[in-house]
Amino acid sequence: MLELKNVSKTYYSGNSSFNALDGISLKIYQGEFVSITGPSGSGKSTLMHIIGLLDVPTSGQVLLENRDISHFNEKQLAELRNTTLGFVFQQFNLLPKTTALENVILPLLYSDTPSKLHPSLGMEMLRKVNLEDKFKNTPAQLSGGQQQRVAIARALINHPKIILADEPTGNLDSRSGEQIMKLFLQLHAEGHTIVFVTHDPDLAKLAQKIIIIKDGKIKHAHP
Repeated sequence: MLELKNVSKTYYSGNSSFNALDGISLKIYQGEFVSITGPSGSGKSTLMHIIGLLDVPTSGQVLLENRDISHFNEKQLAELRNTTLGFVFQQFNLLPKTTALENVILPLLYSDTPSKLHPSLGMEMLRKVNLEDKFKNTPAQLSGGQQQRVAIARALINHPKIILADEPTGNLDSRSGEQIMKLFLQLHAEGHTIVFVTHDPDLAKLAQKIIIIKDGKIKHAHP
């Protein structure tokens, strides 16, 4: 489904440069649960940004369903992001003054889905994460774990081909983190493709494929 071929990413600041990624090659297949792990500063977030089409490589190729998208412009990338990818972030990224339902249906505003269908589709996603009874609540009226479930429902609303989760349990207590991981495992069992970035090796082990990155290179991939 997604392939990176010899991808490097270099950041420049004045006369200095920093190689965040150095010749990364990997394949993500449909239906896989992949974890990307490694120490802080290893390049995990840069790799997630390139996989998530939020950034472009300095060199190398990114292929999505065998299409080379390495040189797509921002408009093309934005369209692909909205139709192909679902994002879950550590910080939840919910709009504070809107309800759970309104947050969930936000991606539909940029789709071709008729607006009259938005509420019912949003409620369907909230049911999927067991939060339909909180649809009128704003983020401030929800716990951290509940906010993350709203974010997951939002990520699912456009039926993405890949769900990208960047440290999704990082701001949660251990019990809420366990519930979120159970939800991701359930989504994987239903056939979703999930790419999960974490610095926690115990969480990484829950995935079926583990990629360990260090100093911008893949140090280990199992299996």
